[in-house]
Amino acid sequence: MCPHCRAFITSRDRVCPYCQGVVGPRAIDRRDPKAILGGFIPHARFTTSIILLINFGLFAATVLFSMRAGNANALFDLDGRTLFDFGAKYRDAIVLGQWWRLVTAGFLHGGILHLLMNSWVLFDLGAQVEEIYGSTRLLVIYFAATVGGFYLSMIWTPALSVGASAGILGLIGAMIALGVRHRAHPLGGAIRSLYVRWAVYGLALGLLPGLRVDNAAHIGGLAAGFVVAYAAGTPRLVGGWGEHLWRILSYLCLALTALAFLSMYLWLAAVSPAAVR
Repeated sequence: MCPHCRAFITSRDRVCPYCQGVVGPRAIDRRDPKAILGGFIPHARFTTSIILLINFGLFAATVLFSMRAGNANALFDLDGRTLFDFGAKYRDAIVLGQWWRLVTAGFLHGGILHLLMNSWVLFDLGAQVEEIYGSTRLLVIYFAATVGGFYLSMIWTPALSVGASAGILGLIGAMIALGVRHRAHPLGGAIRSLYVRWAVYGLALGLLPGLRVDNAAHIGGLAAGFVVAYAAGTPRLVGGWGEHLWRILSYLCLALTALAFLSMYLWLAAVSPAAVR
């Protein structure tokens, strides 16, 4: 989209055919073209891939911890104690000051099927949001959706809850916001319609019997992602004050995420020293 008149243009246009404004490179094209980790991480999904790597790394750690505690089926069904120790959302603990669980819960998963399902959706959806909104906005949207989702979940139920789906619904909310901001354009309407259906499908899964789905986290993530993305809009002129603001906010989100994991590690080291050895 043209950063001046917001008309939809092609990725090859360097001058907007509608307003004749000069168009800068896309967020995805501003990165260093050299391969990342020898080409292992694609540029189009760099931030998304980092999130996925963190998810898989934490899952491996929780599985090993659970197996050492005697859970032979940890790969498919992690026990609640392990998830709690590694930062699952739990109302009583959060009320007592463990705020970091609102962040760490979004990077934990209850089993390999849970992880693979969320990773499959995040891999594709994250790349779309990252290309349209850029890495800085993606980080803020994902962080806000994760915290917002688990905050609503905490209010709704005291039960343990984990998973990347709150952040994923936030990315769906971001795509709906894109369609709403450009509702006058036929393509904007198509985008909005597509991702509203995605949101409905995601929330409908939580109504199926037998599935342990935290729909409160989904709703909170969807709402937070929509609000942040609607306020942010898509990247505009490189070097503008707005882009500096969103870059600062993304750094703040990264710092809070790192602090949350550090708090989780220090707490785990205090209550279970053997777990961090």
